[in-house]
Amino acid sequence: MTHATDTLTRHPVRLRTLVAAGLLAAFPAMPAAALTTEERAKRGGEVIRSLNNGQPQPTLERMREEFPFLAEATEAYALGDVWSRPGLDTRTRQLAAVAAFAAIGETAFMKIHAGYALNAGVSEDELKEIIYMVTVPAGFPRAISAARTLSELFAERRPSEGDTP
Repeated sequence: MTHATDTLTRHPVRLRTLVAAGLLAAFPAMPAAALTTEERAKRGGEVIRSLNNGQPQPTLERMREEFPFLAEATEAYALGDVWSRPGLDTRTRQLAAVAAFAAIGETAFMKIHAGYALNAGVSEDELKEIIYMVTVPAGFPRAISAARTLSELFAERRPSEGDTP
């Protein structure tokens, strides 16, 4: 037994103090008034409306009907906690999301976030560049699938010939 171990064994109060200090250092202090799930969900709803031109997100609303817990968790955590963090602007956050979803082959989510990116001022050409970049870490099949999905989105968002400007 080493001297340090022997000292800690004979002094349990010191051991508890060291453990408590380690835990406090590992876990930052909670804010004075931690947000409730409802407050986090409300903040998440605000994020969605800001990304989606003031509208609710249809996929989230459909999920809310059959999987309310999953919808609430998505709104409170993913949107209310993560998406509303400072540090990245909306444009950068959307480009990162498009790249990540394209790289893992989640083209449905990629399409949603590419739409948000377009709403945030990202150009079609910039989104295409993101897909070109995906070929490096994720390969051509995922990039090609993402490119097809982006083409669908671009076509959906372009005014049809009968529309007036």
